[in-house]
Amino acid sequence: MRKLSSENNPGPVVEEDKETDEYEKKFRFYIAMLEHSDPGRRWKAAESLARLGDNRAVGPLIQALSDEDWRVRQKTAWALGYIGDPAAIPALRRAYRDDLEGVREMITEAISMITMRMTG
Repeated sequence: MRKLSSENNPGPVVEEDKETDEYEKKFRFYIAMLEHSDPGRRWKAAESLARLGDNRAVGPLIQALSDEDWRVRQKTAWALGYIGDPAAIPALRRAYRDDLEGVREMITEAISMITMRMTG
């Protein structure tokens, strides 16, 4: 839906642009939260980024695979699988060296989810 220009606004305002701006704010917020001192917030950020499904999150999520908190690593592996970008597979394979079985299981599941998407 387009709104007409006002005297103070030289161009039309497009409702989709407002939605995009809100989306970008959320996206940037969740990316920043991956660096928060509270592991619970980092965990939630990984989950939220997965639900957005934006491939731009793959790089920051790959970095979060080395988080000090196992819950963040596990949720990050899930997030990468949920997003489904094949670019995450090499990093997931490297992260498979994790000490915790639960994290390794999630990494295996994430690789499987991505592979299934690739093969249709």
